[in-house]
Amino acid sequence: MNRSHRVNTRKNLKKTAEVPFDGEKRHISPVTTAQFRQITHEEAGQRIDNFLFRIFKGVPKSHVYRIIRSGEVRANKGRIDQTYRLKAGDLIRIPPLKVSEKTGKFIPARSFDVLYEDDCLLVINKPAGIAVHGGSGVSFGVIEQLRASDPKAKFLELVHRLDKETSGILVLAKKRSALVKLHEQVRNGSIDKRYQALVQGDWKNQRQHVRAPLLKYHTADGERRVKVDPNGLASHTVFNVLAHYPGFTLLEAELKTGRTHQIRVHLASSGYVIAGDDKYGDFDLNRQLQKAGDRGLKRMFLHACRISFIHPETGKPITVEAPLPAECTAYLKSLQHRKTGDDDA
Repeated sequence: MNRSHRVNTRKNLKKTAEVPFDGEKRHISPVTTAQFRQITHEEAGQRIDNFLFRIFKGVPKSHVYRIIRSGEVRANKGRIDQTYRLKAGDLIRIPPLKVSEKTGKFIPARSFDVLYEDDCLLVINKPAGIAVHGGSGVSFGVIEQLRASDPKAKFLELVHRLDKETSGILVLAKKRSALVKLHEQVRNGSIDKRYQALVQGDWKNQRQHVRAPLLKYHTADGERRVKVDPNGLASHTVFNVLAHYPGFTLLEAELKTGRTHQIRVHLASSGYVIAGDDKYGDFDLNRQLQKAGDRGLKRMFLHACRISFIHPETGKPITVEAPLPAECTAYLKSLQHRKTGDDDA
């Protein structure tokens, strides 16, 4: 059988359904025979359920678990459960999966500013206002757009995440082996991530540690939020002063842990909100920034500016930097002019 797919063209069969397979949309008939796939070294190590989720993108997870429980998914002709981890050389039986004929949403391809790229890594400079992935009311994000721009790419996964409102460095893995090794560095805290944040107020200490446990919760309308809570996860951020401006301080944030909204909540709980933060910030300040025209700020001033880690293949240290976006630099210049009294500059 052809590796890609088999389409049955007999007139008395139902119209073929379109489901994504191997990162591409392929026509698979609800009554076609099973497909077989041999696991490569790059695919080895992952659980069978996660492997199938990538193959059947958009298919409800409950359907995937059903075909595993029923024994329709097999490894080397034997039954397996959802916890089975793939081994290089495994022959996996992938059954036909009946799905609706509704096609997936259109995802526009998009290119991003590439900061670093080789055979196993892609590091981009993500603009503010773009989610890193789809979900929770977002149709698609950076990862989906990058996959759409290169549908022949065999593997592309996020190593970490950034808030939609945050700009800057985003690391993606082009090989599973690279993803596994980088995730290990994330878990043991050996990746050094630095951010720049502009906060309201005069930050006093040149270097300050903030250790405050963070707890996730949902608002009444279902929106995800984070708060400082003794029942939360241990969280640690180090803040270094970069510059003082009238009414503001530019800080470098050094992450020691990587909790959701960690920098934003640690700053807000310390009494120094990030300029433009629409979740934890000062809403009156944000309105003033929005109305200030060319000298205002129409985004949250939080930027992932530097990351250092061990290259997953060479074993050598690597550091990638991303300059402040133009809109952030322009606002700092306007603050500097206010500081020096040079209003005509």
